[in-house]
Amino acid sequence: MSVVETTVRPYRGFCYLSYPMNPSTERKPAWLKARIPGGEDYARVRDLVRSKKLHTVCESANCPNQGECWASGTATVMILGNTCTRGCHFCDVPKGKPASYDREEPERVAASVKLMGLKYVVITSVARDDLPDQGTEVWAETILRTRAENPACRIEVLIPDLQGREDLIDIVLDASPDVLNHNFETVERLQRQVRGRANIRDTSAVLRRAKERGFITKTSLMLGVGETREELEAIIRHIAELKVDILTIGQYLSPGKEHLPVHRYVPPEEFEALKEFALHQGIAVCQSGPLVRSSYRADEAANSLLLPSPFL
Repeated sequence: MSVVETTVRPYRGFCYLSYPMNPSTERKPAWLKARIPGGEDYARVRDLVRSKKLHTVCESANCPNQGECWASGTATVMILGNTCTRGCHFCDVPKGKPASYDREEPERVAASVKLMGLKYVVITSVARDDLPDQGTEVWAETILRTRAENPACRIEVLIPDLQGREDLIDIVLDASPDVLNHNFETVERLQRQVRGRANIRDTSAVLRRAKERGFITKTSLMLGVGETREELEAIIRHIAELKVDILTIGQYLSPGKEHLPVHRYVPPEEFEALKEFALHQGIAVCQSGPLVRSSYRADEAANSLLLPSPFL
């Protein structure tokens, strides 16, 4: 199974205020090492992404799984440009005032998915608070075009919070993605410190609305930004109360000195314990480990929950 993901180049000119936490001085542990990208399939995906002028989260977020995913013919595509209107302190996507978006992008994404022969694709985007509809028209068109050209391909969407507006959330849902993903990222106490303008209320509204309409829902947490075990258990219970189907948990890795520092590197056994806790709360699928990311092996997480496609 394959997955597509788009990303942005690192931005090094943005400074944040210092954080009230102690950054880790540990060297990166052995369990965070990933394979160096390479091979024929990796090169094919890389060349296709660049020739089609796609933005990939794989590159912009410096994802440690890029080599593994691209070598297996998977990636995650990012639409609506490569400049975000938000200033999340953990993210390497460029921040600022975006340019006008490319109206041909939905067709390019659909064509690229077909060329890659993908059976499962993840589509994400920057936040576009500058647009009246926050980009939801482009979101819907991208889903519909991708579906039309790739009827056998499952589509997971990792969307912004859309300020929690049900009318905008419904525009995306009306295009019928297979999985609706939106991330909490961290515990309640650290939301502003980590996510800036994003918050628990709007994230909960997105996931609640999607579940009300019968969609498979998914969210993610990253560890190592100063959270406690008690706070993690509280946010996992909240996620379970929202009836979220899939939870991914991974280690935060700072993109650069101007970003949120790593507070600590969490050992694999703690990830396993949190997985067991999440499953005990009733969450159907939990992927938890140092190198797990929101879109990592997304097809494996969703396949056990998806019914046969109605589009075939």
